[in-house]
Amino acid sequence: MGIFSFFSKEKKEVLDQGLSKTKESVFGKIARAIAGKSEIDDEVLDNLEEVLVTSDVGVETTLKIIDRVQKRAARDKFMNTAELNKLLKDEIAQLLMENNSADGDSFDIPADAGKPYVIMVVGVNGVGKTTTIGKLAHQFKKAGKKVYLGAADTFRAAAVEQLVEWGYRADVPVIKQGMGSDPASVAFDTLSSAVANDADVVIIDTAGRLHNKVGLMNELTKIKNVMKKVVPTAPNDVMLVLDGSTGQNAFEQAKQFTKATEVTSLAITKLDGTAKGGVVIGISDQFKIPVKYIGLGEGIDHLQIFNREEFVDSLFG
Repeated sequence: MGIFSFFSKEKKEVLDQGLSKTKESVFGKIARAIAGKSEIDDEVLDNLEEVLVTSDVGVETTLKIIDRVQKRAARDKFMNTAELNKLLKDEIAQLLMENNSADGDSFDIPADAGKPYVIMVVGVNGVGKTTTIGKLAHQFKKAGKKVYLGAADTFRAAAVEQLVEWGYRADVPVIKQGMGSDPASVAFDTLSSAVANDADVVIIDTAGRLHNKVGLMNELTKIKNVMKKVVPTAPNDVMLVLDGSTGQNAFEQAKQFTKATEVTSLAITKLDGTAKGGVVIGISDQFKIPVKYIGLGEGIDHLQIFNREEFVDSLFG
């Protein structure tokens, strides 16, 4: 494992603290759901279903989990409510594994990806998109990578200024143009500079507008096509950033963006300030897109690689 191993004590403490509100909320609801019960019966399952739905896991994913718990309880014959947490932990971890949210351990890029590795970041305004880009640049830089950022969200002056500030904090160059410039032109310039300077990673910020699907699709497609003129494999990753604290609204945003463009990974932010951490489980299951990163605080080091086992352990441990 690399020096940024997810399993370090410090990162585990950040994860535990970041998920504490969700954990307290979920466990409080589960405790009430099974109060006075000695076995996992239909009433316990009905109550558990309500707990998961109200914890923003989502209806469809909740029904999958309940079905798994019910089958497991029937297979293992008598199971008491004291075993319910472990049972939930096992089944949710398995569900996440099936949805390609595998365990990560370091900020790195695939060895066979070529250079530069290009990440195009999408998401609505206010979800922590630009902040996530800055934190990700910082982590790649710490891992010894040469990083370039592209300020292709040219519709808001504040977005460009914010990315420039993060570039300064992470000590990586930011390629920008004037407000209102063609985003595809910014992406082209960024990749051209990155190639000329032998960069390892390029991260392109895009406009955070959830306008009509056709307009969004056309804009993102144009950016992709222009980037391919410089780096034929670009983008290697289209990362959708979602605000975990918005719960079901994050589901809707994921639905809109996956209709507008091919999304290959997810970053879910602001989990430290919410009791809605269950949304990570539901979104991973419903969209079958791997969760790559989770945001657990404002600090530059508070972006973590998503590790399903550690996540579930912190939630149900």
